[in-house]
Amino acid sequence: MDKNNSNQRREFIKKMGAASLVAASSSIPAASFLSSCNKPAPVNTKADAVVLLWMAGGMAHTETFDPKTYAPFEKGMESKSILSSFPKVPTIVDGLEFSEGLESIGSVMDKGAIIRSYKSADLGHILHTRHQYHWHTCYEPPQSVQVPHIGAWIAKELGPINPVIPPFISMGQRFTVGEGEELKAFHTAGFLGSEYGPFLIPDPSSGLESVRPPQGMSLKRFEARYKLYKELANRSQVMERGSDYQRESLMRSMEQSYRLLNSPESKVFDLTQEPQEKYDIYNTGRFGLGCLTAKRLVMNGARFVSVSTEYEPFLGWDTHENGHTRMIKMKELIDGPVAQLIKDLEESGHLERTLIILASEFSRDAMLEGRPGKTVKDQARHQPDIIEDEKFYGMHRHFTDGSSILMWGGGIKKGLVYGKTADERPCSSIENTVVIDQIHQTIYHALGIHPETHYTIEGRPFYTTPDGQGKPVLELFA
Repeated sequence: MDKNNSNQRREFIKKMGAASLVAASSSIPAASFLSSCNKPAPVNTKADAVVLLWMAGGMAHTETFDPKTYAPFEKGMESKSILSSFPKVPTIVDGLEFSEGLESIGSVMDKGAIIRSYKSADLGHILHTRHQYHWHTCYEPPQSVQVPHIGAWIAKELGPINPVIPPFISMGQRFTVGEGEELKAFHTAGFLGSEYGPFLIPDPSSGLESVRPPQGMSLKRFEARYKLYKELANRSQVMERGSDYQRESLMRSMEQSYRLLNSPESKVFDLTQEPQEKYDIYNTGRFGLGCLTAKRLVMNGARFVSVSTEYEPFLGWDTHENGHTRMIKMKELIDGPVAQLIKDLEESGHLERTLIILASEFSRDAMLEGRPGKTVKDQARHQPDIIEDEKFYGMHRHFTDGSSILMWGGGIKKGLVYGKTADERPCSSIENTVVIDQIHQTIYHALGIHPETHYTIEGRPFYTTPDGQGKPVLELFA
């Protein structure tokens, strides 16, 4: 047997069980303690689906959607003079300005809202994966049970719109990069069961490969291998450790992947079917093609789709050096695809019932690390007080006291600016501060998931937000 073909086939089998294999090994001990859910009557729904556009790595709010005073680069300038390294540009909404390079997203802000007062949690030592875990699960790590991703909660409570399309799909993040194991920790359904975990597509440009056998393998041969795989998985040591609920959930996850393989809906991942002019707008890289795939998925009945710019230490939005030049590239990556996603979903009639969120784990600053008055380890690469080299021009330090979140569709008010940060350093939230449990409950509110929804884990109720105390930001809704 050809060694390369053998490796490809093994990799395909892994993909078929992606949703289960990421979640199952970490969640089985907790799943043994899962008991019935208190499911109050649903509230009025404003959305059927969610698309999360994840700016992984810490997107500086003053360089993107909440620009401050522009300070152009000059040799010998002081770091403290840098509040924004980009000039402001107008958006379609009167009085709302973004930073240069985000003109396309600015052109669709009459269809959505911006929160300018999100404050990340104070988790002590700042680590990207800790804050990403907190954003995606609403729980601070570590936890005694495996906590579900928000997409898994939604998949569990609402189920699929189209029974063939996995209800929770995550695109763009690889787990072979730095901190990969930490990233896996929140890409899971946890105690809810493997069938609600993410269908993982690391590279949307090859998404079709996730739902078909490797080249050279006939469907009949694949079906035989799939049957054998199910038998092996059901007898495996991992499954022997799990509860009946967890075993059944894993098998349902595998069956769901198999249904997708054999369905006409699998063509949703075939991006060659898109008109060339649309494809070219989206084709800025893996994130842009992820936005294109997200559009196609929503239009074919996806429930929750996450598209990440991908977190890899010191790359992407993780701008510890060359902050200004890196920001130029990141804006080019997201500006066209995000705006086109909004336009296409509106044109097709799907935007009204699809809640789209653009967010990051925290922001950045040129001088402060963390937040004012909270001493944490300075994890930025050395940035001198006097800048002689342009690689030090920009936002390099983690900042958790103010950030921006954009929302469209799903009943969100159009043209709304909610909250405010200070115009001078520290550019902290000073009006209508929003925290993570409010974001989660705002999403659940749009979908009609009651805030008191919970399961009993290890003898205690486990809510969608800690202790069931989260409240939606109702002012965001029309």
